[in-house]
Amino acid sequence: MSVGLTGTLALLAVTLLSGCVREAASQSVPAPLALESTISLPGVNGRIDHMAIDIAHGRLFIAALENGSIEVVDLSTGRRIAQIIDLNEPQGVEYLPDRNELVVASGDGAVRFYQTDNFTLSGEIKLAADADNVRIDPTTGAVVIGYGAGALAIIDVASRSVKNTIALSAHPESFRIDATGRRAFVNLPGARQIAVADLTTMKVDSTWRTSHGANYPMLFDAASNSVMIAYRQPARLVITDASDGKVRQDIDLCGDSDDLFFDAKRQRIYVSCGSGDLDVFAGSSDGYQRIGRIRTRSGARTSLFVPELDRLFVVARAGDGKAAAILVFRPR
Repeated sequence: MSVGLTGTLALLAVTLLSGCVREAASQSVPAPLALESTISLPGVNGRIDHMAIDIAHGRLFIAALENGSIEVVDLSTGRRIAQIIDLNEPQGVEYLPDRNELVVASGDGAVRFYQTDNFTLSGEIKLAADADNVRIDPTTGAVVIGYGAGALAIIDVASRSVKNTIALSAHPESFRIDATGRRAFVNLPGARQIAVADLTTMKVDSTWRTSHGANYPMLFDAASNSVMIAYRQPARLVITDASDGKVRQDIDLCGDSDDLFFDAKRQRIYVSCGSGDLDVFAGSSDGYQRIGRIRTRSGARTSLFVPELDRLFVVARAGDGKAAAILVFRPR
């Protein structure tokens, strides 16, 4: 009887000790992202959409959709230095370093160009309503914008003219252009599809049926020939083969995702979600595994990872007595 009790107590002691070791080990592992600083955006209210970066001058541009403004932040001082105001739902934004210009796509269909020395209007093009995501063709320098009930517009920035359009079956959300400048992968949540468009023939080559609903954020990784899609219904991260759309992985994700970025240096994926979370996934020979979920703020679903600065910027909208702010995360 005493031997059994001794053995039971010994086993209990070992179990408790191993549990303490595991807890200590888990507590000693740092989170994959550390909050480095917070940049306040006082007076900015409502939903915030996309961001763009000017590396050379250290400026961050934020499309404050419901505030009707573009917020310009100097990253060296951590302060807002300018605003472009009186816009109708600014959504997409992109910086053109060769021209020192900012492209802004708005909900009213206007695509405006601003000189960033003094933020004066230097040109404007009118598309159909809901001009949204803006990308740069890496081979031609053309601006590509998703807009309307379903189209991509290819814009020549020098002449300020629409050179071509590609018809789509629904409004395009996030889209990505491969390094060759030929293929554009386009999320079409309204059609439950992903379109693969050819930017040389100006036609859709193929469409992939989505595995879930509400596919908004997207990422293309040339090294692994993967298209990574974040879904909201249900909240899943799906890794697909860029050649044929076949699913490689289907992983649980934070809720209300809106931006998705790849950290090539660390082979990580960063996803920002309106649930108030950042999910971090690390790649390995067995695929991607989540290595961290970091709390941000409710509704903070807009983000931008800048490899040149090695920082992830997350915009938190105003709420709960707090002003809108940019949360600056450092990978570690």
